[in-house]
Amino acid sequence: MDLTWPQVLAWRLGRQFVTSPGPGAVAVAERLCGVQAQVASSAELAISLRLGRPAGPEIERALWTDQTLIKTWSIRGTLHLLPTASWPVYRAVLGTLRYWDKPSWHRGSGVSAAELDAIIGAVPQALAGGPLTREELVDAVIAVTGDEHLREKLASGWGQLFKPLSFLGELCHGAPRGGKVTFTAPPRVGETSPEEGGVELLRAFLGAHGPASMAAFDGWLFRGLTRRAVLRRWFADLAPATVTVEGEDLFALPEHLDDLKATRPSEETFLLAGFDQYVMGAPRDLEPLLPAAAKAAVSRTAGWISPVVVHRGRVVGTWDARDGVLTATMLEEAPGVEKAAEKVVAVWGRPFDVVVSRPGAAGNGAGRPA
Repeated sequence: MDLTWPQVLAWRLGRQFVTSPGPGAVAVAERLCGVQAQVASSAELAISLRLGRPAGPEIERALWTDQTLIKTWSIRGTLHLLPTASWPVYRAVLGTLRYWDKPSWHRGSGVSAAELDAIIGAVPQALAGGPLTREELVDAVIAVTGDEHLREKLASGWGQLFKPLSFLGELCHGAPRGGKVTFTAPPRVGETSPEEGGVELLRAFLGAHGPASMAAFDGWLFRGLTRRAVLRRWFADLAPATVTVEGEDLFALPEHLDDLKATRPSEETFLLAGFDQYVMGAPRDLEPLLPAAAKAAVSRTAGWISPVVVHRGRVVGTWDARDGVLTATMLEEAPGVEKAAEKVVAVWGRPFDVVVSRPGAAGNGAGRPA
């Protein structure tokens, strides 16, 4: 079956609840294969825009009261909001990567394999009594291991030594206490084998970010670290259909073929949050989604992914909001930017003036108010 990229991108926008509202925060996180939460406000906005209403209270309740969402290091080693019910699938897959076994990782982290094993053994004991702040968890691990050398490394703000614990299903974020992050043991909601988990995660990925290549899935999962034989087995077990998108053979779920074929290119314009899954789920060299001219404005230093303006499924600009002004900086002309910006303002629930900087406008952020 032959498809065009405008068809595929329009289908993704629909599947990812961009073109029509999703039923709730947990369902959105489920469909998107997690919501990146390195920046909590970006995660909240990504979900809010897909619900058409402020999602903050619902997310807080799902995380800390109902425990239907979990916040933990996951895909690509970054913080994500994930449905608790699906956590066994992610844990099964991520636990097979074991990047922390590599000598290069030990050299970079400053801890030996034996010291890491001691930390992995100590954290479940430390968290048995309930959530702990980072400082409390460090103290507890030192008390269990008796190794004071680990204090400085464990106290690192990047959580380098805690990520393996997350991948192994032993640690996630708990409810904040006094403005501080806490860590706790994840809810136990079942077990899934790595083989079953890989197939289910691939199915979920293609259901939101397909059609896609094996390399695209691997890059999204953990930047290409999955063993080739394992990837090939997951794809063989799932047995997805093959479609041709402008000359490139890609994989899609058989049950989505009719919908894909019937999808017409989108003419709508949307503003999406920073680190949005619509961008994060695609390769950075996917020119039909992220044109080369837009790449530097979107992928910034230190891994920062800007909020984007999307028209016809393509990134045509970026935007930011500060000091009561939401400024869309356009790289290409697109209709409906002001209307899309007002949707952002509406879900924020506080006033912003909207300014659109047109292509070729002098200065950064200069333009006409909407």
